[in-house]
Amino acid sequence: MTRRIALTARFDLARGGRWTSLRGGGREWLWTRPDPARLAVVPGSAFVDAGGLEECVPTVRGWPDHGDAWSRPWTGDVFRSSVSCGGFELTRTVGDEAGAVVATYRLSADPGFRFLWAAHALLDLSEKARLAAPHGTPVRIFSEAAPLLGPVWPEGAVHLDGCWPAPFGLELDRFGPDDGTAVGAVLRCAAVRVEDQGDVLDLRLEAPPGVPAGTGLWRNLGGFPEGGPYRSVGVEPMLGVVFDVAEAGPGEAAVVPPSGELSWRLVVAAERTS
Repeated sequence: MTRRIALTARFDLARGGRWTSLRGGGREWLWTRPDPARLAVVPGSAFVDAGGLEECVPTVRGWPDHGDAWSRPWTGDVFRSSVSCGGFELTRTVGDEAGAVVATYRLSADPGFRFLWAAHALLDLSEKARLAAPHGTPVRIFSEAAPLLGPVWPEGAVHLDGCWPAPFGLELDRFGPDDGTAVGAVLRCAAVRVEDQGDVLDLRLEAPPGVPAGTGLWRNLGGFPEGGPYRSVGVEPMLGVVFDVAEAGPGEAAVVPPSGELSWRLVVAAERTS
């Protein structure tokens, strides 16, 4: 029997608006990594990984690393908060719909402003967890996968486009034990399921027609960072289909329309099979 599990979320507005908890049915879904260096960050600081869910905007990789919102204090309360960055303002409204956590976003900027946004959620999962998406979904893998593919990877390529769940034979749907690898990918689908031993987390992004939407995957099984690697697994609903906005081609990033505002929704729900 499958039943819906009501979720609740907590946030740290003073330190980047980060989601610090996503909890339901006695389970915490977010993986966290407390780091005192997070207390001292200012805009322009090197990224400090504290886990949870980071609001990455206007880029994920590139500059500034993980975007410009994570290092700034947000104003408001847990239900409605906002952050002002260079050239744009992001507002987040959080509510509940039948036990699901629903976050509604609005980005305000000059018309034509190009950006990426990702709900960079690092999840606390077992080695048996898997990511479920429609078979054959287009998926883009990035250059850190090159050593795993050997001669398949063209020299100088930034990314390759394949199909889910195993682009070029690289199985990405199962997380498994630590193996010293780290791979980033973007699936061109806006809804995925994380399945972990009877528990399910559904993540769905609702964006306006014509706005590119996908799901980022960061499968770090102890392969990153160099010199002090640790395990971290990210499933990231996102606007855009690349990680670095500077590398986005036509139609690969979100663009603010003539109204000066773009809105979208993130819906996160949980189920349990018993």
